[in-house]
Amino acid sequence: MPLTAVLDVDGTLVDTNYQHAIAWYRAFKRHELTLPIWRIHRSIGMGGDQLVPALAGDDWTAEHGEDVSATEKECYAELIGEVEPLPGARDLIVRLKDEGHAVVLASSAKEDDMEHYLDQLDARELADAWTVADDVEVTKPAPDLVKAALDKVDGSDGALMLGDSTFDCEAAIRADVQTVAVLTGGFSREELQEAGAISVYDSLEELLDRLEDTPFAGSDGG
Repeated sequence: MPLTAVLDVDGTLVDTNYQHAIAWYRAFKRHELTLPIWRIHRSIGMGGDQLVPALAGDDWTAEHGEDVSATEKECYAELIGEVEPLPGARDLIVRLKDEGHAVVLASSAKEDDMEHYLDQLDARELADAWTVADDVEVTKPAPDLVKAALDKVDGSDGALMLGDSTFDCEAAIRADVQTVAVLTGGFSREELQEAGAISVYDSLEELLDRLEDTPFAGSDGG
């Protein structure tokens, strides 16, 4: 049956996670806090409202949170030109649409970044809707972003999330939506499964190759 495919963007459709990790590292450092990049990477998938306190604590966030988030935006703007869609990203959107599914691109990216990704994916006429940071007050792992994506297309009758991080899985579970995951974000298969993914694939290309055997076709093939 047709369903609403809620597709995470950063790290799932577009290869951004490591650029974001570098951008956050530079942003924190400019505000005199040096953090190991591996720790920052482990929090990529959260929005800045969640990531900053998770890494720096509530007291530091209260004093510097808005400034460091603004700095991260500047630092990421210096790196976004290096970002490319992941192989199979647009093909997956096309295939899901051909199968009759509604497709919502679910992102807490800033609006100008999302505009850039839409252009890269050539997805403006493909996707039924998309979200940006301003659509929610609280980002993943809170369920708000998934719910906002569903509200865009009235997807309450049946939905499936595709993501790359444990935070995608946690957010979807809290929104009563099942998740299929890919390894493109740098999280392990075991971590994604423990976070609630019902199927995990190495890449979008593998997911495409096996689409008829996946939950997007009504069966769990992962």
